Amino acid sequence: MSVPPDLHQQYLQACQNLSQPENPFIARVLQEADKSDNMKWTKGITLKIAGNNHLVPVQRVTDEDLQVLAFVLRSSIFVTGLDLRYNVLTDVGAKHMATFLQENSTLRYLNLMFNDIGTSGAELIAKALHRNETLVYLRMTGNKIGNQGGMYFASMLQINSTLEKLDLGDCDLGTQCLIAIATALTQNKSVKAINLNRPLLYSQEEETTVHVASMLKNNSSLVELHLCKHEIKSFGVERLCEALYENCSLRYLDLSCNRITRDDVKFLGELLKRNQTLEILDLNSNRIEDDGAVYLSEALALYNRTLQVLSVVSNNISGKGLVALSQAMKTNMELSYIYIWGNKFDDATCMAFSELIQTGRLKPACTDVEPYEVDGHVYLAELSHGLKKHYYWTPSCGEVTNKAANASLAVGAVLEYL
Repeated sequence: MSVPPDLHQQYLQACQNLSQPENPFIARVLQEADKSDNMKWTKGITLKIAGNNHLVPVQRVTDEDLQVLAFVLRSSIFVTGLDLRYNVLTDVGAKHMATFLQENSTLRYLNLMFNDIGTSGAELIAKALHRNETLVYLRMTGNKIGNQGGMYFASMLQINSTLEKLDLGDCDLGTQCLIAIATALTQNKSVKAINLNRPLLYSQEEETTVHVASMLKNNSSLVELHLCKHEIKSFGVERLCEALYENCSLRYLDLSCNRITRDDVKFLGELLKRNQTLEILDLNSNRIEDDGAVYLSEALALYNRTLQVLSVVSNNISGKGLVALSQAMKTNMELSYIYIWGNKFDDATCMAFSELIQTGRLKPACTDVEPYEVDGHVYLAELSHGLKKHYYWTPSCGEVTNKAANASLAVGAVLEYL
């Protein structure tokens, strides 16, 4: 193996050559990378240049800074990950990144979430991925690329055969590009996880959900699908469940923040009775109420033995539904993680979940409530555990040691390079 390069010195030299001022934050990160042991360099190293790091002085990365950094890294074979989230990169920076992606042959992970990249920047990056054959995980989260930007990524998915995880959440995607992405995924065999959260939809017809459902009938490689804030209602839930009867690959389904009601959960309950692959179901911030919770409980208690994680946070469920879910956990040993905060806890609920935790059936790290007692009465307090706990942020103190507190990592993680 080659000797690891002196990235910091190369960076200082590149700043001189390109007549650009040094960014002290980038210089610090490269200095720390140079100090890494040879074992890390051999496995490949991720440069974490996140603009929201609160532990060290941060000068956020600009387009000009990225030009210099890309020049330094273009021939590096040791840097396999680049985290540039929460900086101030624009379409100009996207142009530098697109050039870098066409020249570099080792980068596997690229995080550009919450920069200021728009439609033209999305076009450049997507077209660079027509030729790039190494990148497997791209996060564009929060860049307002719009419907047209999403169309460029849909075209890319028809050509690229190496990208395995794509995050386009909070990107202001529109109906047209969602349909195009779903159509591309019908044929794409490499993408294992995709995030399409919070598009801008102006129709109540659920056309996009219908196309996603049609894709799921034909796609046998997708493992993780996020459809948060898609205005999904009864018709869309029914179409998705029909598709999942035929799908044998999807393990993680995120339907949080939609318009799913107690009657719609009947379709999910019937699906869980027959589906043998789904491991994580996120129904956070819907309105399934007691009846919906009972439908899920019946399926989980008597039929399903594959679901490991269920989130029903903020679903207007009261004691009847929550106790039913706790009872289901007594007979279903596979269901290991359950998140219930934001519902209506009565004495029976508090006692039921306290018993699950105290008997060891439910581990404290695998739920978002913790029992405590005051004057002989048991209550439940909130814990900071859940699905997607570190989706928008990661602890500056370092790696997450207890992945059980973030169930999506512990159970159904697909290619986490963080």
